[in-house]
Amino acid sequence: MSGTSRPGEFELIARYFAPIAGPGGLGLLDDAGLLRPGRGYEVVVTADALVAGVHFFPDDPPEAIGWKALAVNLSDLAAKGAKPEGFVLTLALPRGWTEVWLAGFVAGLARMAEAAGCPLIGGDTVSTTGPLTLSITAFGTVPAGRVVKRSGAKPGDVVLVSGSIGDGALGLKAHGPDKPGWVALLGAEDRAFLADRYLHPQPRYALAQALQRHASAAMDVSDGLVGDLAKLLKASGAGAEIDLDSVPLSPAARAALMADPALAELAWTGGDDYEILCTASEGEYPALITAAEEIMLPLTLIGRITAEAGVVTYSEKGGARSFAQGSFSHF
Repeated sequence: MSGTSRPGEFELIARYFAPIAGPGGLGLLDDAGLLRPGRGYEVVVTADALVAGVHFFPDDPPEAIGWKALAVNLSDLAAKGAKPEGFVLTLALPRGWTEVWLAGFVAGLARMAEAAGCPLIGGDTVSTTGPLTLSITAFGTVPAGRVVKRSGAKPGDVVLVSGSIGDGALGLKAHGPDKPGWVALLGAEDRAFLADRYLHPQPRYALAQALQRHASAAMDVSDGLVGDLAKLLKASGAGAEIDLDSVPLSPAARAALMADPALAELAWTGGDDYEILCTASEGEYPALITAAEEIMLPLTLIGRITAEAGVVTYSEKGGARSFAQGSFSHF
């Protein structure tokens, strides 16, 4: 459709967003949505803002932007042990937007919403003279008193991480416009895998119930394993011993590190993985690993919690390792 005859706000909502709204959205005809948590449940709320040029490339596929916008919020809910229930979207469209772009964005958003059972229930659309900006607030439910906090790690607990680490940060480099030399040394399949891990993160919401039952603390790995572990430990008033040789890497990430060993620091600190970092007691962690296996999700033991608040020791190939930068910063 020509940019000279774009739909107005209400037509835009009716055409693109009302079809993907759930019952709590009230047809997107009201100024608010509706949630009905079951008796004995609490509501968990999380919000993330994404800005073109900061959190994604402006020319990223619109479908991937829509997918990722919701996925990063669902990752936060998963780490709290919460079941997704619905989300609201604020979308600030820049000058020059097209209906083709918007249709792709909504398609990616809808795919992620349907996969997670987390429908749109409201929001707002506006125009902006700045870059594309969007914010999602997602809601989940958890049995009363069962939310998994960052602050529950205790000395003697084990430290575990889901999936594989480093793919998101390496994928950002493999996908971006200024590709470093090591990217050309990878096979096409490895490049595509890493780029897809950046474009389409996989929130681990299927692990939420097991985290409720067995984890002592959890958070998602969004800003880098090293930096996010530091946040969990600060909240828990604890320390940790981490074996970097045990940190799970995908075959594509291993290929990248073989091409350039210096990439190990980026893999451990770069972020965009959206895996679950959690702790569990000696008695509970075997059941947590079993639950993860049942949903075909690897959960790897990488260390232990210690009593020395804020002190983290990293070992690699028998020696100590330190990091110049702990995590990605949005500022």
